[in-house]
Amino acid sequence: MKVSFKQAFLLHKRALKLLSGRVRQLFPSYTIYCLVSALVPYAGIWFSARIIDELAGQRREEVLWKLVLIAIVATAVLTLATDALHHWKMARRATMFQYLRKIYADKIMSMDYCVLDNPKTHEQYASIRENDWFAGWGLTRVIFFYEDGLGALFRILGAIMLTVSLFTIPVPEAAGKFAILGSPVFVPIVIALLFGVTLLEPLCNNKADQYWTKNEEAGRLSDRLVHAFGFLPLRAPKNADFRIYNQQNICKHYNDMNRNYMPGGTMANYAKGPMGLLRALAAAIAVLFIGLVYVFVCLKASTGAFGVGSVTQYIGAITALSQGLSQLLSACSEMRVNGMHLRTVFEFLDKPNQMLQGEREVPDKKKGYQIEFRDVSFRYPGAETDALSHVSLTFSAGEKLALVGRNGSGKTTFIKLLCRLYDPTEGAIYLNGVDIKEYDYTSYLAIFSVVFQDFQLFGFPLGQNIAAGYEYDKEMAEACIEQAGFTERLKTLPKGLKTHLYTILDKEGVELSGGEAQKVAIARALYKDSSVMVLDEPTAALDPLAESDIYTRFNQMVSGKSAIYISHRLSSCRFCDRIAVFSAGEMVQYGTHDQLVNEDGHYGELWKAQAQYYVSN
Repeated sequence: MKVSFKQAFLLHKRALKLLSGRVRQLFPSYTIYCLVSALVPYAGIWFSARIIDELAGQRREEVLWKLVLIAIVATAVLTLATDALHHWKMARRATMFQYLRKIYADKIMSMDYCVLDNPKTHEQYASIRENDWFAGWGLTRVIFFYEDGLGALFRILGAIMLTVSLFTIPVPEAAGKFAILGSPVFVPIVIALLFGVTLLEPLCNNKADQYWTKNEEAGRLSDRLVHAFGFLPLRAPKNADFRIYNQQNICKHYNDMNRNYMPGGTMANYAKGPMGLLRALAAAIAVLFIGLVYVFVCLKASTGAFGVGSVTQYIGAITALSQGLSQLLSACSEMRVNGMHLRTVFEFLDKPNQMLQGEREVPDKKKGYQIEFRDVSFRYPGAETDALSHVSLTFSAGEKLALVGRNGSGKTTFIKLLCRLYDPTEGAIYLNGVDIKEYDYTSYLAIFSVVFQDFQLFGFPLGQNIAAGYEYDKEMAEACIEQAGFTERLKTLPKGLKTHLYTILDKEGVELSGGEAQKVAIARALYKDSSVMVLDEPTAALDPLAESDIYTRFNQMVSGKSAIYISHRLSSCRFCDRIAVFSAGEMVQYGTHDQLVNEDGHYGELWKAQAQYYVSN
C-alpha cells in the first residue's frame, strides 16, 4: 500500500529524530557540508562574471589583480573547507551504519522471545534487510535524502540570489522589438516556461525509477539467490559436500533461472524499452532547458541590459537552479517510495511485548526452589495442535530430573516455558508457590544456567566465552573447564584462557570440534553458578569415552543444584532422581529409572530399543 506525501514526510521526520539521537554529530556534519559545498560553484560563477566584465570594460589592472587574488583565495578556502567537511561527514556516516545495525539489535534483544520467535517477525525483519540490500531502502536511505534535499535547497537559494537580477534589470528603451523581454507580462511567462521544463526532467526520471520499484520483489529474489548460492562454495563447512556431490550444478541451475538483470531479463527489457526512453527524454529535456536559458539570457544581453560577464553568471546560476529543483523534486518523489519501507521498519520497531513483567524479587537461592507445572498447555502461534498438553509435575530443590521422548515430543518446549521464553497457553508455572509471571523477569532468568542444543560461542577469548563477560575469575573458569572435561584441550592452547576461539578477531584463533565446543558451553553454564542447571542434549556431540567421563562427573558438576537433563541416550537417565517421559506433547510417564524400565510403557520401549545394541542374548 502506498503512502501519501504527508505520511512519508512524517515517517522520515521520525527516522531523522531516531538517527540524530543515536549518531552523534551526524546531522550537523551533513548540514554544514551541504551549505559550504553549495557555495563553492557559485563563488566561482560570481567571480568569473566580475573578472569577465572588467576585461570587457575598463580593464583596470589593479582591479583585475584584486578580483583574481580574492577568487583564488576564496575558492581555495572553500575547497579545503569542503574536503575537511566531507571527511567529517563520511566519518559520521561510517558510524551511522554501525548504529543502524544496533537499532535493530537493541529491538531484537528487548523483544519478548515469543514475539521474536514468531515466523511473522522473522519475515518482517527479513523484508527490511532485503530491501536494504536491494537498494538501500529504509533507514539507510533517510540520510541520503537529507543530504540530497538539503543540498538541493541550498543550491536553489544560492541560484536565486544570483539570478533574481536577470528578471529585474530593465531593458533599455532603445531595444526596439526586444523591449518585450523586460515586460511585466513576458517575464512571468518566461519563468513559468523555465520552471515547467525543469519539472518535466525529474518527472520522467521518476517514472523511469518506478520500474525499479515495480521489479522490487524480483530484485529481492535475485539478491536472495546470490546470497544463498553465490557464496556457498566459500563457506568452509559446506566445501566437502560441494566436492562429493557436485552441488555447484544445482546452484548453477537456480542462478541461471535468475535472469532478472541478464540480457532478455525483466530489467534489461525495461532498460531497452520504456525505462530507457524515459531516461533519454529526461536528458533531452535537460538540453532543451539549457538552450532556452541561453536564448533568453543572450537576447537580453544583446539589448545592453547587462554585460558579457553577467551572461556567464546568469547561465551558470539558472542551470544550477534547474539542477537543484530537479534534485529536490526527485528526492521528494523517492521519499514517498521510501515511506512504504519506513512504515515496515517502524512496524517492526514498534512491535509491543506481550509478556507480563512482574516486579517481585526471586527468593534467596539458599532457601531452595520448588518448581511446579500445574496443568500447563502450550500452542505455538499459528500451530493447529498443542506442543505441550496438560502437563503437571513438581520439581523440588536439589533434584535431578530427566526429560526423555522422541523428537517433537515437547521436551524443549517444556524448557522454554520453564525459562519463561514463552508463557503457557493454559495453566501456570509456580516457583515456591508464586506464579512466575509475578517475578522480575531478569532476576527469574538468573536462577537458570542452560546449555541449549544450538548454543552459541563467539570469536572472543576462551575465558570471556566461559564467563560471558569481559572480566572473569581465572581460577573459577579453570575449575569449570576441569568439571566439563576440557582441561587437556586447554593445555594445548597457546594463550590458555586468553586464546581466541575461531579466527574472526584473531588470526591465531583456534577452531573447536563440535564436542569441544559443547564442553565449553557446559563450562559456561557451570561458571554462571545458577541454582538450576538445564542441559539439553549436553553430550550429543561427544564420543562415547567423553560422554562416559561427563556422566562420571555429572553429580559433581551439579552438586547442591537442581538439574534438568534432556537426552536421547537413556543411559544418562540413571543418574537422575526422576524421569519424565513425553510423547506427542503429553507427559505419559513419571518416576525413577528402575520403576519405568520395568513398566509396560513408552520408556521401557525406548530403553529396550537402545539396549539391544549393547547387550548380547
